[in-house]
Amino acid sequence: MHAHGRLVFTIDPETWIASVEAPPFLPFIPVDNRIAVRAVRLEDFSHRDTADRMIVATELGLGAALVTADARLRAYTPITTVWD
Repeated sequence: MHAHGRLVFTIDPETWIASVEAPPFLPFIPVDNRIAVRAVRLEDFSHRDTADRMIVATELGLGAALVTADARLRAYTPITTVWD
C-alpha cells in the first residue's frame, strides 16, 4: 500500500514496523494461515477490504476486544469492539 501512495510515512516503512513491534506491552500479531483462512470465510461480513477482513479475523482468533472508530467494523456483531 505504501508503494501505491495510500499510506504516507515520514520514515521508511521498515523503521516504522520496527518501532510498532518494539513496545513489550503491545504484542505484534503476525497474520498466520488460520487468520488468512478465517478472513476469507467470514460469515455475513460483506466488506471486501482485505485489511478489514484480516483485522476481524484476528480479533475472532484472539477473542480480544478491537479498539476502533470504524462504524462498519463496530456493526459486525460477532466481534467485540470498544470506542467512546
